[in-house]
Amino acid sequence: MPRLLEVRDLTVGIKKDSVFLKAVDGISFSIDEGEILGLAGESGCGKSMTALSIPNLLPEKVKILQGEIIFNGLSLTSLSDKEMRRIRGREISVIFQEYRQSLNPLMKVGRQITETLELGGGISGEPRAGKNHKRRAMEILRRLGFDEPKKIYKAYPHQLSGGMCQRVMAAIAAICRPRLLLADEPSSSQDMESQERILSLLMEMNRDYKTSVLIISHDLSIIRQFCSRFIVMYAGKIVEEGPADALFSPLHPYTKALVEAIPGRDKRGKNLASIPGKVPSIEDCFTGCRFARRCEKVRNICVENFPPPVETSGGQHAFCFFPEGETHG
Repeated sequence: MPRLLEVRDLTVGIKKDSVFLKAVDGISFSIDEGEILGLAGESGCGKSMTALSIPNLLPEKVKILQGEIIFNGLSLTSLSDKEMRRIRGREISVIFQEYRQSLNPLMKVGRQITETLELGGGISGEPRAGKNHKRRAMEILRRLGFDEPKKIYKAYPHQLSGGMCQRVMAAIAAICRPRLLLADEPSSSQDMESQERILSLLMEMNRDYKTSVLIISHDLSIIRQFCSRFIVMYAGKIVEEGPADALFSPLHPYTKALVEAIPGRDKRGKNLASIPGKVPSIEDCFTGCRFARRCEKVRNICVENFPPPVETSGGQHAFCFFPEGETHG
């Protein structure tokens, strides 16, 4: 498949006082046309910062310090904000995690959805009339499981539940049929129906319009079920990636710890595994593996040097001196 997105050596910094602290540190990955890629890791690992860097929607004190983001052969990191506005919504859309900060409380839901169509120039091959925009909005609300789309269309965000608002955000992101859709924690919805409806819409768009999707989630079972490949981040670095069917056979101890913490029927009545300690602060300095302080396999070399990649014949690779499945004395 042709490559749609390529992120090269991306470093993102958060400004504190007069210096930038690295929240994302030199990561590289790609997404092919029509591919669904999963990005996993604990809160604070840099997942959302990575996603927001792609359409350049970073907060005011956050900046891309180095690297390049290539989308459909175009360098996004060299575009002006005016040029990026032509791409956002129409070519690249985001389903944000926090609906309270993403929806305008003073604007009706229907208007917020159709406004995206208007700003994005509509859908190629379709009339741009207002009635057509309303029809498209009603259609996507119906696809997201709203039995009374007219009622939702005329409602304000505060009149809807949190799960409903998340579905509305999915409608706004999907309405222009973008080539790339970034979904930040779509599985964290406040109700199961909304979670299922949003994920179902992502799969339909991928199937019907060849939309590429980046699913950002802490839920590894979602990534394994819906994605073709996975990436695991820890403290601003990629620690492992590979085909999704290899996710539950990890190489990196951090990925293994995430897998073991997943609830399941076979674990009923047992204490779930937990990872001791916490994700390090971006103010911490490292010379070696960033997971070393929490890792059961840690040796002196892990603290002193950043590990080289270890790769399997199936295309799975991790940055670890002592990968899973190997015995070390």
